Amino acid sequence: MDIVDGIKTLGELKRSGWQSVSVKEEMRRNLIRKMREGDEIFPGIYGYEKTVIPQLQNAILSHHDVLLLGLRGQAKSKILRLLVTLLDEYMPIIAGSEINDDPINPVSLHSRNLIDEKGDDTPIEWIHRSNRYGEKLATPDTTVADLIGDIDPIKAATRRLTLADEEIIHFGLIPRTNRGIFVINELPDLQPRIQVALLNIMQERDIQIRGFNIRIPLDVSIFFSANPEDYTNRGNIITPLKDRIDSQIITHYPRSIDIGMRITEQEAWTNRDNNIEIEIPHFIRQVVEETAVFARDSEYVDQKSGVSARMTITEIENII
Repeated sequence: MDIVDGIKTLGELKRSGWQSVSVKEEMRRNLIRKMREGDEIFPGIYGYEKTVIPQLQNAILSHHDVLLLGLRGQAKSKILRLLVTLLDEYMPIIAGSEINDDPINPVSLHSRNLIDEKGDDTPIEWIHRSNRYGEKLATPDTTVADLIGDIDPIKAATRRLTLADEEIIHFGLIPRTNRGIFVINELPDLQPRIQVALLNIMQERDIQIRGFNIRIPLDVSIFFSANPEDYTNRGNIITPLKDRIDSQIITHYPRSIDIGMRITEQEAWTNRDNNIEIEIPHFIRQVVEETAVFARDSEYVDQKSGVSARMTITEIENII
């Protein structure tokens, strides 16, 4: 359903025949369409055509939450940010909803009250898929309130509401990405007590805000990234959470010099605005990539840390 259809109310949406599907089914449906049409699903990702990408496709087709596990500089974040292209271009929500309420199945008090008041005249907004992607870098100071939510005493005082009123809930990042994709990068850095707060979302697909007996159902596809080095150096993934992550996919560095050169050429800043055309000999590019290959096998380099693709990128930029 496209925004140009001009649907602006709940009644018009119902009459259009639009049907609500879960975000995981939406991704699965769009992935199947792209595969049938021969579209490039993860543009700009090289070297994973027979390893990571097929596994990721299988996970999406299986409605799985996913952990990308690999050393630094293996395009984990880049892959995760491309997942948004598997969402519909536009999606309808109840106007003013903080958690992207489904017009057919609203969950927030705001949206339920609005529908009770206006019925089929309830206003509808269309949001672009780029606004249905959320991301959080796991840091030791991340709180449950950041991810899930909390009560807002300032809102209660301003609106003269009691602390038992559902309207004073302040939703965290994950509820605000309801009906979308949420990514947590560097998962082992998240404190265990914060990881526990994710268990209900992963299994029962709901959240419970402190001080309220209500549970708010969420429709969200969750992806994680992690570096194996972090398991021992900074933290770990608690067993109950790891058990709830359906697919774990191992990433890797380029397995050929040619693939490495292609990645470096794509990512490096080579087109400078100085009216000077610079030609880099092919053998120079080869030497740069071979430096990384040798370093990844060298006894003088800490292999637990890995040799990031960013090394070859910055090396080429310095050469230029």
